[in-house]
Amino acid sequence: MQQKIGKRLVFFPSPLQGHLTPMFQLANMLQSKGFSISIIHTQFNAPNSANHSDFTFHAIPDGLSENEASLADVIALTATLNVKCVEPLRECLSQMSSDASEEPIACLITDAVWHFSQAVADSLNIPRIVLRTSNVSAFLALSALPSLKEKGYLSIQDMEAPLPELPPLKVKDIPRISTRDPDTLYYLLSRMSQEIKTSRGLIFNSFEELEDCALAIARQEFRVPIFPLGPFHKSAPASSSSLLTPDQSCISWLNTQAPRSVLYVSFGSIAAIDQTQFLEVAWGLVNSKQPFLWVVRPGLVRGSEADLYPNEIVETVTSRGHIVKWAPQQEVLAHPAVGGFWTHNGWNSTLESVCEGGANDLHAFLWRPIGQR
Repeated sequence: MQQKIGKRLVFFPSPLQGHLTPMFQLANMLQSKGFSISIIHTQFNAPNSANHSDFTFHAIPDGLSENEASLADVIALTATLNVKCVEPLRECLSQMSSDASEEPIACLITDAVWHFSQAVADSLNIPRIVLRTSNVSAFLALSALPSLKEKGYLSIQDMEAPLPELPPLKVKDIPRISTRDPDTLYYLLSRMSQEIKTSRGLIFNSFEELEDCALAIARQEFRVPIFPLGPFHKSAPASSSSLLTPDQSCISWLNTQAPRSVLYVSFGSIAAIDQTQFLEVAWGLVNSKQPFLWVVRPGLVRGSEADLYPNEIVETVTSRGHIVKWAPQQEVLAHPAVGGFWTHNGWNSTLESVCEGGANDLHAFLWRPIGQR
């Protein structure tokens, strides 16, 4: 076991599954280097401390009403938390700093979406480093979104028109994020970029060989130290930060399938589709005549918690498919029975398919209505 170095790192993750996972992977990596780890988290979507017995956890009140505590609009949720968590975070960090029984805080590592945390860290003289949980290219595109809007690119009808600011992207590649208040989105992105530029550094779950060009642009634009430390999951000790319990029955089912025969279908932890799209996926799987493992998590289909499966799907699952609410994705992607991955193209899923699927020559299929390229 790595000898303790007498310094504490404090992590403050966003309460979204796709953000929690890489944050905890990074925490595990740095703990293995001898740092003590503390996790500050919101009450909303609180992580399970029992899965990380070596960490200390500090819940802060987030002040969310019942209506606000929803993933229906993650931009609105994030904006609200950036306002309501200011004083709770300041108070928590102040108490931790004054606790003589704990190691001194070496650094605060926060999700990039917590733009308010820079001012809090500065007020307490605590260095802040930022973790951006997307890939570098997507980060650059999102950071440029307010500027692209001002320049009129969002209203251009020619989807094939180039974006000189983001080569080789075109207008069709501009990120579209669903929210009821687009102005809040642009404000969040602007503040995120501004505060990153005053931080002590920026960490990505990526690596030079994969995104060398994007990393060079990011270093030029942000002028802070940038650390591509990924892929995190290949370096971090195994632990679970999942807010849903993975159904291990899918591994037993995969063990009965032929090599590279199964299509794995999962659209991540937050993306949602409507009933028409759901049925399109269902019929596609039925008509593919291919074995499939399909993750249908709660909340995947907007506005419905009812059983939406056609009778033919039920019959097909009995003979050719397997449906679970959540899957141990890294295990699934590394399984020799899996030959294809139908994904929403979230960065965690993309990186895991690159790393875990290599031995299987895994083919990934992206669904444009859910995730951008």
